[in-house]
Amino acid sequence: MKPHFFLKPFILAILFVTLSFSLSGCFSKSRLISDSATGLFKEIVVSANRQSDAALVRQALPSYLLLIDGMIQSYPDNQNLLLAGAQAYVSLASLLDEQESNRSALLIQKGKGYALRALELDPLFKGTVDSPIDAFRDRLANADASKVPLLFNVGSIWGTWIAQGPDSVEGMADLPKVEAIIDRLLQLDPDYYYGGPHIFKGILLSARPVQFGGNLEKANEHFQQALKDSQGKFLMTSVYYAQYYAKQRLDRDLFTKTLNGVLNTSVDTDPDLTLMNTLAQEKARKLLSQADEFF
Repeated sequence: MKPHFFLKPFILAILFVTLSFSLSGCFSKSRLISDSATGLFKEIVVSANRQSDAALVRQALPSYLLLIDGMIQSYPDNQNLLLAGAQAYVSLASLLDEQESNRSALLIQKGKGYALRALELDPLFKGTVDSPIDAFRDRLANADASKVPLLFNVGSIWGTWIAQGPDSVEGMADLPKVEAIIDRLLQLDPDYYYGGPHIFKGILLSARPVQFGGNLEKANEHFQQALKDSQGKFLMTSVYYAQYYAKQRLDRDLFTKTLNGVLNTSVDTDPDLTLMNTLAQEKARKLLSQADEFF
């Protein structure tokens, strides 16, 4: 689910970092990483999210990955850098064509590795990635609202990794922990990032058969809350509603109406969501073209 770290023109990042490192004696590298680099990456995200040319972002993102990989190698215990790297890798994977599925899987695997390292750098979650599910839930129970951004980012990336390999034994073994994160987010801040926790829960409840915990009625409730939270601005909510809920219900009319609604909405209803909404419209067109296969 939504990946947030993209980039603005790569040349700005290169110039900024090169110039800063050249000023010997003015800044220490560690201070640059903790102060300047983190701020730079946030600005990159804001600028890229306002970009409607998805092809431009696809072309530029690999260079950004090389930059951030180098920084992580030098500062492997910087949680912000690890999260930025994780989000960037998963973002690039989401931008690739289906023909590049093998490459996409490798990118998501790398992103997941960074995300879990970032999680374990938090004292509350140290040693929990490989712990039993009950121990993991106990740690989550002690998490407060300050942990919401970390949990949301880690949970979405971890869940993306599981989704790209649905038959993976390892992935299925990790699923209870991702679900535990989602459930804790629903307790701490259910409306976070346009109702993101509700979207995750709606997808899980829609995608599963009833005998494995699926529940379309509850899924609809979560999606409706997410749609309310997004106020029509975050178009990917509607795309997922059609892709998972309407499709699972075999409701072609709802499927078509929802996706056409996405296509008839301006991508810049919120400037900071322009890129995500552009991608949502791309996905909506593709799903509509596959309607005869689904129904």
